[in-house]
Amino acid sequence: MTPTTGVRQAGMQRSREALLSAATEAFVEHGVQAPVRDVAERAGVGVGTVYRHFPTRADLVGAVYRHQVQECTALAASLLEQPIPAVEALERWMAAFVDFLVTKHGLSEALLSEDPSLVNLHALILEELVPACSSLLAAGQDAGEVDPQVTAFTLLRAVGNLSIPGPGYGRDEARQMVTRLLAGCRTAVTHSPREG
Repeated sequence: MTPTTGVRQAGMQRSREALLSAATEAFVEHGVQAPVRDVAERAGVGVGTVYRHFPTRADLVGAVYRHQVQECTALAASLLEQPIPAVEALERWMAAFVDFLVTKHGLSEALLSEDPSLVNLHALILEELVPACSSLLAAGQDAGEVDPQVTAFTLLRAVGNLSIPGPGYGRDEARQMVTRLLAGCRTAVTHSPREG
């Protein structure tokens, strides 16, 4: 690979990342039918650049979904390496997962379609996010901070149900409810009776 080729590939990767971030924002605000021109403007590129990377809307939707899953997976590994309590790492990851679910609900209509480019996106959650959540749960359970009976799949399902937006219920409300759910997953702390 020549230096010029390497620079070109790096530039294409940066452009793709910018498009994925822009498309995520656009989908959260306007759904998956957000105009391609809006995505291009947010990314600071021309419409032609969007189509060079993602020839169809289904390609773009699928790529955004995969990108979000990969970001959540990478975040779990990063949090486990930080010098913070295991339960705090789990809470931070869950906050990011709620943000991801806001986008996912924007993609739900597309995910129900039979477009071949969107096949296996649900399997991606099982393959990537359940193990990521399991690693954080295991750290919390090993530290004695999280109830050992809590499983990743059940917890993710519960968080998913708490993150369905509706009138008067958005990301902030979902985060508050997930915080309450996680508090219930912690191991009981016994307090000594007050003296006096």
